[in-house]
Amino acid sequence: MGPKIAVVVQVDLDGRQVRIVVTGAVTEINQQGLCPVIGRARRLVPGIRVVVDLRPAESVEPAAVDLLRWSAEHENAAAGAQKVEFLLADRGAAPATTIPGTTRPVGLPVAHEARRAEVTA
Repeated sequence: MGPKIAVVVQVDLDGRQVRIVVTGAVTEINQQGLCPVIGRARRLVPGIRVVVDLRPAESVEPAAVDLLRWSAEHENAAAGAQKVEFLLADRGAAPATTIPGTTRPVGLPVAHEARRAEVTA
């Protein structure tokens, strides 16, 4: 089994925005599972804003983001659908939250944690 992702879909009660929060390791292979979720979110209400939040993910492959963006641009969205917004973690700044049971901030890849441990040891 390869890396897995988990998805939480948050829909505003007023129907103006859908936020798709992704955790786990987003890869070139498993990003395919997000495409139908994004497509369904875009078709909920005409003109709805869809935000894919990849900041909580442990790691995100750049190729996976490219494929997600391409898919969102080329899918048959509902009439008047807005562009999908992708939120990515700023690798230069550590997020404020940590993964439960660890000291690793959410959004930093595991390799970064090992380097940080070497520096502080």
